[in-house]
Amino acid sequence: MTKYKNPAPTADSIIEIERDDGRLGIILIKRKFPPYGWAIPGGFVDYGESLEEAAVREAKEETSLDIKLKYQLHTYSDPKRDTRKHTITTVFVASASGIPMAQDDAQDIGIYTREEINFPLAFDHEQILEDYFKRKEQEK
Repeated sequence: MTKYKNPAPTADSIIEIERDDGRLGIILIKRKFPPYGWAIPGGFVDYGESLEEAAVREAKEETSLDIKLKYQLHTYSDPKRDTRKHTITTVFVASASGIPMAQDDAQDIGIYTREEINFPLAFDHEQILEDYFKRKEQEK
């Protein structure tokens, strides 16, 4: 019998949230486990779970927030996007309110504007955010 090796599906959420200063920002988490760095909240899809369910669950686990998915941004599948193994992620844009708290795989958390994200990001999240901000500009 042939055994197939398949990529692992993941789901990430760019969570838009109002900051204390009234500006709209997005939530990034500082990863507690390798690969280290700042990242968009997300993680692996559990068996029997939809991409949407995984995105909501992972956001809650890492940020303590209940999110509302707005739309699907894109699916990213470069085999080199995750150094641990081949993953395919579907990225959603979501909204939330409240005070995010780092939990689960997150050791720290922050709400950032585009201009403030001047540090390296984990995985291919720099490209993902570039695509997100480009779309936001086109929507204006």
